[in-house]
Amino acid sequence: MPHLLFRGISADQLREAAATLAEELAVICDCGTDNFTMDCLHTTSAFGGTGDRSFPFVEVAWFERGSEARSRFAAAITAQLAKLGLSEIEVAFRTYREDSYYIDGQPCG
Repeated sequence: MPHLLFRGISADQLREAAATLAEELAVICDCGTDNFTMDCLHTTSAFGGTGDRSFPFVEVAWFERGSEARSRFAAAITAQLAKLGLSEIEVAFRTYREDSYYIDGQPCG
């Protein structure tokens, strides 16, 4: 936790950025790099019938850490993906409640 779902980028691009990104995000969240999952979702845009690849969009699912951490987190993701030549990068956050999140059947909060 946090879980990051990427769309509109290739798995190879994510692999290129993942280690450095995890290190930056770990500093922001004050946790280890092994706390993150980063998954690349294949999507095909159907808008206009062109079948183009979707724009870069990252959904972050996490326990709330405040607006400063959220802004730093989004900026780190955007900067890493921009280094890959991507633009118009969007980041959205989904917040879990600790008492509603279970690991091995046990609530976190």
